[in-house]
Amino acid sequence: MAFSQESIAKLNKHFKGIDPQEIISWAITNAKTPVVTTNFRPYEVAILHAVTDIDNSIPVIWCDTGYNTSNTYKHAEELIARLELNVKLFVPKQTAAHRDAVMGIPQIDDSQHAIFTEQVKLEPFRRAMEEHKPDVWFTNLRKGQTAHRDSLDVLSLSKDGVLKVSPFYYWSDTQLDAYLNERNLPNEHKYFDPTKVLENRECGLHT
Repeated sequence: MAFSQESIAKLNKHFKGIDPQEIISWAITNAKTPVVTTNFRPYEVAILHAVTDIDNSIPVIWCDTGYNTSNTYKHAEELIARLELNVKLFVPKQTAAHRDAVMGIPQIDDSQHAIFTEQVKLEPFRRAMEEHKPDVWFTNLRKGQTAHRDSLDVLSLSKDGVLKVSPFYYWSDTQLDAYLNERNLPNEHKYFDPTKVLENRECGLHT
């Protein structure tokens, strides 16, 4: 599936205000190898539910840094079982215990921070994308999360030309809370990303 920036812009105008599942259905119909990525952070359950409610065979790529909280791991297991997620797990090549012994978790101004981010997040993600070679990538990016994400839209192209589909892009936390409450879906707020110091700092996967 190939789209020009002009055609994406037109589609984004059409999709603004459209029900997320209608957007997802359109993307799945036009996809050959769709995936959804998750880290089971707050509100991830919305995109996981919305996508798998239409097709629960879609691979769910989980790049686990190894530093998640016990709450997040329990939340992940609950969603995997409840939504029957087709999880494809990717982890760093080095264990967290080994890395803690030789590096720890570097601060943002530490020269080792880039190496740490490469090891726990970027390399596993590249490996996942190379293995699955998606043409459509479902994400739960939303406007207002980071400066970079504010420059995106419901549809955008990754640097590798993969069509990123963010059906909840214009939704607020209040709207997502209502979505979860209506469907009796759990949320998880005790999430930890070891590569980010501030909540509004871009994680690196979407730049």
